[in-house]
Amino acid sequence: MSTTTMLKVTGLKVAYGGIQAVKGVNFEVHQGELVSLIGANGAGKTTTLKAVTGTQPVAEGTIEYLGRSIRGQGAWDLVKQGLVMVPEGRGTFTRMTIVENLQMGAFIRNDNEIDADIEKVFVLFPRLKERRNQLAGTMSGGEQQMLAMGRALMARPKVLLLDEPSMGLSPIMVDKIFEVVNDIHQRGTTVLLVEQNASRALGLANRGYVMDSGEITMTGDAKALLNDPKVRAAYLGE
Repeated sequence: MSTTTMLKVTGLKVAYGGIQAVKGVNFEVHQGELVSLIGANGAGKTTTLKAVTGTQPVAEGTIEYLGRSIRGQGAWDLVKQGLVMVPEGRGTFTRMTIVENLQMGAFIRNDNEIDADIEKVFVLFPRLKERRNQLAGTMSGGEQQMLAMGRALMARPKVLLLDEPSMGLSPIMVDKIFEVVNDIHQRGTTVLLVEQNASRALGLANRGYVMDSGEITMTGDAKALLNDPKVRAAYLGE
């Protein structure tokens, strides 16, 4: 596996008013990896992703993408560089159809392969193809999650950031979402997966980071973390 560092975060601190939500976090993601950042609700995972993607101000620290500082850059600029996030809560354009949402994912592109890429998304998510002219707001939560992931893929990400993709979904839909995350990774996209479902996230990942109360408390090989008694006690109910 290549050791090219795609994303490197050092000493990241984020505060909401007087409350420090992220307290000096360090992590990195290498080319071709699937890295999971796990932790309980409120651990600071989403805030960390928002800081990386320029949607939350950073108090301290460095954020490097492909060896260059991106701290303070807007999400728009980052998408153009290939750093793309699927946000918690999906954020689909509810009054647009599935096809229109996917086209919006390709808004930064001006090539002639957009329609072909929409068809590739439909291969990953056949249910979206069946409902291609349906308004996004009339779909189930799981279907909207598929659409949000498909829309992100339309930007042709080099690094895909996924924030809690399984949250609030039925068990069958959770299976489908993780299956697709694995598929996206196997096709060569570097993935940072932020997820409360520790067993599923670590089961897919190469490496993992455990976050608690705004700090990284453990890191290592994902399978080793999955078998660690402390992780199992805290996140797997054992």
